[in-house]
Amino acid sequence: MTEEIIIAGFGGQGVLSMGKILAYSGIMQDQEVSWMPSYGPEMRGGTANVTVILSDERISSPILTSYDTAIILNQQSMDKFEPTVKPGGLLLYDPNGILRHPERKDINIYRINANQEAVRIGLTKIFNMIVLGGFLSIKPLVKFENVILGLKKSLPDRYHHLIPDNEKAIRRGFEIVEPVNVLNR
Repeated sequence: MTEEIIIAGFGGQGVLSMGKILAYSGIMQDQEVSWMPSYGPEMRGGTANVTVILSDERISSPILTSYDTAIILNQQSMDKFEPTVKPGGLLLYDPNGILRHPERKDINIYRINANQEAVRIGLTKIFNMIVLGGFLSIKPLVKFENVILGLKKSLPDRYHHLIPDNEKAIRRGFEIVEPVNVLNR
């Protein structure tokens, strides 16, 4: 099993953190992992993306031009990465701020209203964990307990008191993800 993932959005949305937690989760279950961030010089508001590869075999290169999964959190990323999803692959997106929704018919498309839900439950700083939960409900590549271990590994000790909220957000993501276009149903 090898899964090649791109997570993309604005800086400040937790894109890189989501990728790091996913990568640490893979390490916790003895997978080969690659985590390669890319971001502009802005602290917040600029575009950011991270490529994560999880595999049972050695990873030859972290540089990819097509992906099994794209997790998209803004319009610029939708424009750039929707065409790069492999046929039969997965595109998961939060519709907040998306003007042109995905149009491809040869990929599986899911929507998660994570931003809206994060505001509703008062956990706006960890909306990315809602997205991660939605992704893992579709593709359970890593075990839930390894995600929690990944959180503990990636968060500084001073933020460990937020782990229960992160766990709650991940579980909520499992519940609210919805199919838009699913192949071979």
